[in-house]
Amino acid sequence: MRISLDALQILDAIDTQGSYAAAASRLHRVPSALSHAMQKLEGELGVELFEKSGRRAILTAAGRTLLEDGRHLLRAALELESRVKRVATGWETELSIAVDSVIPGERLYPLLQRFYDEGHGTRLRLSYEVLGGCWDALTTGRADLVIGAPGDMPARGGIATRPLGTMELVFTMAPGHPLSTVPEPIPAHELARYRAVVLADTSRELAARTSGLLEGQDALRVPDMQSKAAAQAAGLGVGHLPPWLVAREVAAGRLVTRTLAEPKGSTPLHIAWRPSHEGRALAWFLAALEDRELCQALTEGLA
Repeated sequence: MRISLDALQILDAIDTQGSYAAAASRLHRVPSALSHAMQKLEGELGVELFEKSGRRAILTAAGRTLLEDGRHLLRAALELESRVKRVATGWETELSIAVDSVIPGERLYPLLQRFYDEGHGTRLRLSYEVLGGCWDALTTGRADLVIGAPGDMPARGGIATRPLGTMELVFTMAPGHPLSTVPEPIPAHELARYRAVVLADTSRELAARTSGLLEGQDALRVPDMQSKAAAQAAGLGVGHLPPWLVAREVAAGRLVTRTLAEPKGSTPLHIAWRPSHEGRALAWFLAALEDRELCQALTEGLA
């Protein structure tokens, strides 16, 4: 067989990481090994999988087709591996946890350490998602458990949820931004004149979501909350940030807060998983996340 799971895994890593070097770091291999594997695959298939575009590795149409269909095989292989181990021990080979970027990742580390200390042997994979990305990660099999998935659950079956908390973002801008002198509350028509800094949704298959963007408003899309705060502090645009991040930036004099005539309402955050996943590691985390103090620690400064 010309197409191996290893080759598909390399192809996926190069696409998601954007370069051979970054993909090699993620897979703990050297870039030359990845380059050789892709050249070998191209030669065996008789097609080009990548276009030349500086240092970035851009998939051709043929490469994109191979990857999109190949990801189904990778997910199936991973699930098969986990299923075999669950049959033998009840503990998954790997548990993937997706966390929404509004929650500081380090707040989850004490819980991960508790799990490791018990020595169950399950590998953990942690990813950070934006907007609908947590829901997308769960529905596409990229995550077994999501923490902080915001807004409404997608219209797909096979998902269980419970509330984690709520999020109420604060509208901010750089002290020297023109909107900082507009009388409050700032009306929508005035806000629409200026660029918004917004998060880029990390969904791959579900429809991408947007937040805090008015119709016709210019937007700068950034990958995470820290980048968003930095872009707003640089005067590149305005937008909403979580209170825990706002407090730090306002105290440092990099941002100021303003009220809007049409403020954003609170957004519910969810813990979600697939009930069909019967592994003991998932059950361990779901039980741990029933602790009210832990959930409060995860969501502190979000409302």
